[in-house]
Amino acid sequence: MAKIKTALISVSDKTGIIDLAKGLADLGIKIMSTGGTAKSIRENDIEVTDVSEYTGFPEIMDGRVKTLHPKIHGGLLAVRDNESHMKQIEDLGIGTIDLVVVNLYPFEKTISKENVSQEEAVENIDIGGPSMIRSAAKNFKHVAIVVNPDRYDALLGELNEKGCDLSYETRYELVTEAFKHTSQYDKIIFDYFNRDNKDAYPDSISIELHKKQDLRYGENPHQTAAFYGSKDLGVPCISNAEQLHGKELSFNNILDTDVAIEIVKEFDTPSAVLIKHANPCGVATAENLKDAFTKAYSTDTVSAFGCILSLNRRVDVATAEAITEPGHFVEAIAAPGFDDKAIEILTTKRGWGKDLRLLKLDSLGDTTIKKGIKDFRGVVGGVLVQDKDMNSGDKDQLKVVTKKAPTDDEIDELLFAWKVCKHAKSNAIIFTKDKMVIGVGAGQMSRVDSTNIAISKSGGRTTGTVMASDAFFPFPDCIDIAAKVGITAIIQPGGSKKDQDSIDVANEHGIAMVFTGERHFKH
Repeated sequence: MAKIKTALISVSDKTGIIDLAKGLADLGIKIMSTGGTAKSIRENDIEVTDVSEYTGFPEIMDGRVKTLHPKIHGGLLAVRDNESHMKQIEDLGIGTIDLVVVNLYPFEKTISKENVSQEEAVENIDIGGPSMIRSAAKNFKHVAIVVNPDRYDALLGELNEKGCDLSYETRYELVTEAFKHTSQYDKIIFDYFNRDNKDAYPDSISIELHKKQDLRYGENPHQTAAFYGSKDLGVPCISNAEQLHGKELSFNNILDTDVAIEIVKEFDTPSAVLIKHANPCGVATAENLKDAFTKAYSTDTVSAFGCILSLNRRVDVATAEAITEPGHFVEAIAAPGFDDKAIEILTTKRGWGKDLRLLKLDSLGDTTIKKGIKDFRGVVGGVLVQDKDMNSGDKDQLKVVTKKAPTDDEIDELLFAWKVCKHAKSNAIIFTKDKMVIGVGAGQMSRVDSTNIAISKSGGRTTGTVMASDAFFPFPDCIDIAAKVGITAIIQPGGSKKDQDSIDVANEHGIAMVFTGERHFKH
């Protein structure tokens, strides 16, 4: 591999570029550059040749054409051990270029600005940069290509160590990074122009994810894992939560916190959600956050131990004191914010401290997710894609199907139960009273089993509760069972061939029942 004698530098992000140029010049490497980059280098008393001077052709069309010239690309693409290539560039007066340092016009930053025009966006589509990257990358054994400012220090270190040469391993790393860079750049441009595509499910899809963190292990200690996130959806979620304190989140912490956040976003009043193994084990709303937490924790104090907690209000001192009462233990707390004194209590109180994970969410004032957002589920060898389940029901959606109609208070309670039931694993049965979950039966193959588990978990508190079922009752047996423990109203989708049997049994027991017309399976 040839030693590096000539470098071409053309960057939009000028971070570290002067130190790099100085280091290259100190090694005797000649520098060519364009426009603003050349100006910056020259202003720091570093010798540099303008590309236009080298090519004998000026920059034209407001800088649209600068490096698109045979003297540039010939110098990049000539294979050094190919006699024919080398004779051709010699005959044409083309010199070799051994190092290219390029980063591209800030297209993504441009289109993220509010009310950016299409004209401005188009002007920030880089043409010459990607062309140079691809030419250099194709000839990577002879031309080093650097697209990441974080590489500059290591690059100079190796050039000094190896006498202006780079190892094959380094060149290979650089070319891999270069093609990744251009592919991501083109993907951003494609997404910009494809944003109005009406095809919800195209023939192929490409998802851009960025590593948030490496994880200690996956779902189990023998599995390796990492957490990747997509671009900010503009709503609070696990991917954009800021960790303020505590141990790193584990794989299972992230899964549970995701569920906790999505449930608490369902409610406008002060609310608390407790999650274990991706299922709610406590949910409540109240006039203040402390009372909401106290109610939610009392749903199932055994299951609540070691839970993930989400809250939809800033955590104050009273709530922090309630959370840290003797006998309580939570793995992580996600909330829109924490008072300083609350953080002190949560992180220093006896039995609490360095391990408790505190996650700050963006404001929960507007949790609306744009229509069209998709939900992805991985399977072996593929991905299932569906619309995100954003419907949580409202009064206008409910159809009273029994002789007895629910009261206004019962309707409010039924809608509360329905919002919780939507997020429990199917088959799911939820009992609630006074905006507090009383019993949860989830993840069972039989709806009867889920009903019995919810009753068991309620601890004898079912009298006067309402019941939610995430799917229809194929038989009226669950209604019979629930009637015996004192439930007063039921919310379910309806849609069974035997709906009338369930309606008849509800009427026999004097239970009010409403249909939503929408199922909320969750696998």
